[in-house]
Order: sequence, then structure tokens, then C-alpha cells
Amino acid sequence: MTEATNKYRDLTRSISTGLSSLRASTPEVMKSFSDLGRAATADGALDAKTKELIALALGVASRCEPCIAFHAKALVKLGATRQEVDETLGVTTYMGGGPSLMYAAHAIAAFDEFAGVTSVQSS
Repeated sequence: MTEATNKYRDLTRSISTGLSSLRASTPEVMKSFSDLGRAATADGALDAKTKELIALALGVASRCEPCIAFHAKALVKLGATRQEVDETLGVTTYMGGGPSLMYAAHAIAAFDEFAGVTSVQSS
């Protein structure tokens, strides 16, 4: 494994640590955001995995690397397959063009990292 192997794990840890001051200074806001996230991603007409695939697509489209990392991590926990992620990223690229394609590469790397897949890197 290369030293970049934990890039997205480190990113989610760093962001979580960085948000601790907001949790301390604005607990109601942070609790409300957390509650909103739980409610938005709960099973309903769409299951939680589908909702996380949508969230990943939106993270890619908005070019938010921390969002990509957190949603890739959630997708691994929910049992998403690489094919489901790849197809979601295909639609994201279709709708968002080249910039979404570039961030789709980040999403693949994050999903693979959390899934424990070692990426093959060319030199």
C-alpha cells in the first residue's frame, strides 16, 4: 500500500476533528444538521443506499472532496458495490461534464480506500 492509501480516511478524521469546535460552540445547529442528515437518508420510498448514491453524486457535482469521502465511506458500510458507484458517477458525469468526471476519480479512490481495495497506480 502506498502512503496515499489513507487519504480519505485521514480527510474524514480531520474534518470531524475540525468540526468539534462548531459542535461545542453551536450544539443546536450541529445537532439539527445531524438530525436532518439522518432523516434525509433514512429508508423511505428510496432506500438509504440509493440516497447515499445521490449524495455522492451531489458531492462530486459540487466538487466537495470531504463530502465525497464521507458518502463513499457510508456507501461501503451500506454494502454498495463498485458497479453501483461507477454507474452513479456515469450519470454524474453526464449531467456535470468534465469537472464532474475529474471529481469522479476522487470518488472512486475514496470508495476503493474505504472498501479496502488497493488501487493500481501507473508511474
